[in-house]
Amino acid sequence: MNAIELRSVSKSFEGRVVVDAVSLQVSKGEMYALVGPDGAGKTTTIRMLCGILPPDQGELTVCGYDVQKQPGEVKKRIGYLSQKFSLYGDLSVDENIEFFAEIHGVTDYRERREELLEFTRLTPFRGRYAEKLSGGMKQKLALACTLIHTPEVIFLDEPTAGVDPVSRRDFWKILSNLLKNGITIFMTTPYLDEAERCMHVAMMNEGRILVAESPQDLKKMMKGTIIELVCSDIRRAASLLKAENCVQEVQAFGDRLNIRVYDERKDIRTVVALLEKNSIEVMDHRVVTPSLENVFISLLSGQGAGQVLEGGQGA
Repeated sequence: MNAIELRSVSKSFEGRVVVDAVSLQVSKGEMYALVGPDGAGKTTTIRMLCGILPPDQGELTVCGYDVQKQPGEVKKRIGYLSQKFSLYGDLSVDENIEFFAEIHGVTDYRERREELLEFTRLTPFRGRYAEKLSGGMKQKLALACTLIHTPEVIFLDEPTAGVDPVSRRDFWKILSNLLKNGITIFMTTPYLDEAERCMHVAMMNEGRILVAESPQDLKKMMKGTIIELVCSDIRRAASLLKAENCVQEVQAFGDRLNIRVYDERKDIRTVVALLEKNSIEVMDHRVVTPSLENVFISLLSGQGAGQVLEGGQGA
């Protein structure tokens, strides 16, 4: 049985379509990522699945229950960690978890709280006020509050955005352990390197799902060879290469370019010669494995999306 299903779900605000006939299936016990630029419709999709927003059309089911017709049954079985989870700064870690336990009707929560504090490594900080926690610790506490009623499915809306790299790593360890317990995780993330850890990824833009596959299958969609190029004038090099016939695609990644070609040996000679002819020094070039950034930017370019996405920042 699928844990989550969307069938032709649409939502508009003030005449603007935000989610456009989206259909998705998420298997029980998997981690599924929804990625896309700001305004793609990711948060609206999660809010509809949680019953916070009604769809204009389409059907949504979670754990086999209709989100619109059986909202009470759905809410018993889900946890939701929003982009701005409302912890209470003047309550301690312990008191925040207790508060959310009472909201969910969990009366005998003490043993569960001990498990969650140990699980998130917050036990030494249980007496600290939430407002005194670091960003990463706040996210761990928010997750503990989300899990206090033992949900079957959790929805995470950009849970590690703005969190330092060490805390991001710890958070992902926690999520991996949740999967071992059979919990289904549906998340949005601005970091495509995080999405690569998920079992399936749906790429969304302007309210539509562009493609939904495993990370491995998404990478196989890239035709040709990706060459990483380090040169002296990235912007001018990109402009020149976009006009070169042998280069199928050019993507900027900080201080380097990714170019897609079909004949690696022949085309790289042409590229290097072109750049050197225009006084652009090529310091290094190498073949690299396609990333999800490569795939997503290529998809956006292919559909004529008028956005420039810097691959190193995620989408």
